[in-house]
Parts: sequence; C-alpha cells; structure tokens
Amino acid sequence: MAMATPTIVLLPVWGAGHLMPMLEAGKRLLASSGGGHAFSVTVLVMPPPPTEQQASEVDGHIRRAEEEVAAAAGDLDVRFQRLPAVDPPTDHQGPVEFISRVVELHAPNVRAAISGLPPASPVAAVVLDLFCTPLIDVARDLAVPSTYVYFTCNAAALSFFLRLPALCDEVAGEFVDMDGGAAVDISGLPPVPPLSLLTPVMEKTKPECAWYSYHGRRFADADGIVVNTAAELEPGVLSAIAAGRCTHGNAPPRLYAIGPVISFPRRHRRRIHACGGWTRNHRRRAGFLTAAQAHEVAHGLERSGHRFLWVLRGPPAPGTRSPTDADLAGGELLPEGFLDAVTGDDNDDGGGGRGMVWPTTAPQKEILAHAAVGGFVTHCGWNSVMESLWCGVPMAPWPMYAEQHLNAFAMVGAMGVAVSMEVDRKKGNFVEAAELERAVREMMGGGDEGRKVREKAAAMKVACRNAVVDGGSSAAALRRLAGDIVSRCAMNGPNEVGALLSDD
Repeated sequence: MAMATPTIVLLPVWGAGHLMPMLEAGKRLLASSGGGHAFSVTVLVMPPPPTEQQASEVDGHIRRAEEEVAAAAGDLDVRFQRLPAVDPPTDHQGPVEFISRVVELHAPNVRAAISGLPPASPVAAVVLDLFCTPLIDVARDLAVPSTYVYFTCNAAALSFFLRLPALCDEVAGEFVDMDGGAAVDISGLPPVPPLSLLTPVMEKTKPECAWYSYHGRRFADADGIVVNTAAELEPGVLSAIAAGRCTHGNAPPRLYAIGPVISFPRRHRRRIHACGGWTRNHRRRAGFLTAAQAHEVAHGLERSGHRFLWVLRGPPAPGTRSPTDADLAGGELLPEGFLDAVTGDDNDDGGGGRGMVWPTTAPQKEILAHAAVGGFVTHCGWNSVMESLWCGVPMAPWPMYAEQHLNAFAMVGAMGVAVSMEVDRKKGNFVEAAELERAVREMMGGGDEGRKVREKAAAMKVACRNAVVDGGSSAAALRRLAGDIVSRCAMNGPNEVGALLSDD
C-alpha cells in the first residue's frame, strides 16, 4: 500500500496581492520540505464576489499557476480546488468587513472541502490568509494538526494588528481625532503619529476597526504566523513581537519570517521592450489620480530634471473598482504641452525625451530590476516594497489606503530605505508638485538623506538575497516551519509523516 502524502491546505483571499504571494510561499515550503515530495499543497480558491472583472483576473492567475504546475512534470505537487460561490453581504461599510464576512460565509464550504480530501492526502496543516481567521475554528473542529496565518504585510503591520485590541482600550476617542503632537505606541517602531495608522481603523466605532481588532486577537489562536519579511529587514519589530511586547504578557505567536516572497514569471517581454527604454530613474505606480493631482505630478516630474517612467491609469468604469487605461489624448489628465515637452527626441536641446507616460498596466518587477532604474515613487503596498528592496531601489513613499501609511512611516523612520515625502492625508493624500520635485531630487542624488537611503537600499538588496539562499535566515525559517508541521503531524496526525524530514 502506497504511503500517504500529507497535504498543506492554503486558503488565500482573492486579491492578487494576497493570492499570489501565498501561492509562492506554498511552493517554497514544498521545496524546503524534502525536495517537494514530503508534502503536497492544496489551494482552496474562494471565488471573488465583487465584479466579473476581478473574477476574470483571479481565474487568470489560477490558470497560469496550473500551467506552471503542469510544466513542472510532477516536481511541483500543487492542486487547486474551487469553492462554491456565496451570496456576499450588501450592507457592509468597508472592504475589510466585506472580506471578513464573505470568509465567514465560506466556513461550511471550507469544512466540506477539507473533510472531502482523499485519504491519500491527509491534512498536515492549514495556512490561512490574515483575513481568514474565522476559519481557525473550522481547522480546530476538524482536528487539523496545525494552523498558521500567512501575513502578507510586514512585521510593522503585524505588530499593529497584535497591539490594536489593547490600543482601542488605551486611546480615548477616535484615532483620527488625536492631538497632532500625540503618538501611538506600536512595539518595535519609533512613536507613530496618528495619521500614519491604517486607514480602516481611524474611526474605532466603525465595523472596519472592529474587524481589524478581531483578526489581531485571533492571531494568538494560530500555531504560528508566517510573515513576508526577513529578519535583517525588520529586526527591531520582530524582536518586539517575539518578546511579547505586543501581546501584553500573553504568549507571543511563533514567527516565521520567510521573505522576500517574490515570483518572477517570464512574461510581458514585449511590453518590457515597449517601455523599457524609459526605465530610467523614476517610476510611479498608482491606482488612478484626479486631474488636479495628475497635473501636480506632471509639474513635479518635469521640474525634477530626472528621466522618468510614469504609469498613469484612468478612473474605473461605472460599477467597477479597477483603474482603466488612461486617456492621455483627452486633454484632462495632463497639462497642455506636457507630453510634447518630456517625450520629444532625446537629442532635442529643449530637454525632450526625458520621460514616458504609460497609460496601462506595466510589469513592475521587471522594470524595477532594470539597471537604469534609480528610484521608485510607490504607494507602499508591501509586495511593491519587497520588489523594490530586492532590486536595491530606493523609494519615495506616497501611501493611499489600508496599511500603506504605516508602511511609509516604517520605511522612512525604521528601515531607512525611503526619503520622506509630505502627503496631505486630510486632503485625500494630496502631494504638491514642489514636494514631489524635492523628494525625487533627494532620492536621486540630493543631500545626505538621499545618500543614506540609497546606501541602505543597496544593503537591503544584499540582505534580501542572502536571506533566501541556503543558510540564510528566511530559508532557515521555512525549514523550521516545515519541521514544525511534521512534528505536529507526528504527535496529532498520520503516522506516516514522522520520518519525512529525517534527513536533517
């Protein structure tokens, strides 16, 4: 009788920034556990409820992942199982509430999917997205040997999540109403200004904050938290969490810092060629901008004196949430004459040829890896930050929503990999042209701040790459995670797994 191959169940939410990093983490976990044959991975795919466009995007990601698995010819044991759709809530007040309530509705589907896995694939562990903590109870009810949370953000955001339940009691009134000179204590970080906190928690009386607090409490019920960072990137925050400073004397969660978790698919080669000639010194990746803000960006870039590639998207179509391709010829988004001024002949004595405005999606990872890129103006989504540090590219932070303002604070004040840039959060995260010009000049070669940031970004490139190779801190954390899964299986699950990693 053939020996069973235990499976690790991954349960991401549908957003690409959550789905794709978890898939990559699952593949790395397979590789770290005996050449990919000690475990298999089963991905339970929740259908994205918001729009048909988002459903199509998720299907595309899954289809490409399935093609990669098929091309691996048995070396990559990953299976995908799509869960039935649920009727999403219509009375939610924000995206985190919406996602969390959809996850709750999927509890019966997840229970049925795990229970229905074949005996040849006994469940060794369940790894849940950070917004899937209600499903910890399902895993416990099914006696799954171990349950982990995959935290797609950085350790600074994790520290905040863990601190939030207590912070809600400690801070009188709303975070958004705190005095401008006040600061919030988030363990492992310098004192945090209230306006650097996560967007959904600024008003504690709203359901969004309640759900963030709920997830922060539930993290303690998991057997560990897998974080997309490296020990070398956030040593102070990781030490603070491990010491229990975020959990007020309660046992801290077991941490596995396995980052950077980045995949580099061989795609978009034609598009790289189309915009690769402009991957010089500056890149702006955004959702969409108002015309007023786009005009400020245009003036700031033009006056900065540096070459740039600006990825500018248009507003979503009615009834959708995703940006559309920008209409550069319509005369509204850009100042009159701007394109002619910056995209002319490189030999034009008038200064033309210094920039390119790209109106659709662009291959960010490949652009950042281009040797000509010297800086990145970023919204500070953590996946983008990891990609930039992997390439040693310094940043100027322009946060917009979610945890991005806290990321920006950590990037400048704790990690030292970004220059400061003033963002007026009370005016819709508005940035004036003069401030963008100053930040770009500083990032690209200005004074002492820019020099230190460039040096730190270069050092973090080395640290990131060293962390994921054999003997590196992240590779060791992955191996430790695989070993812990095996140990818990040996104690609580199938007898066959006891010797899976006996080659250590």
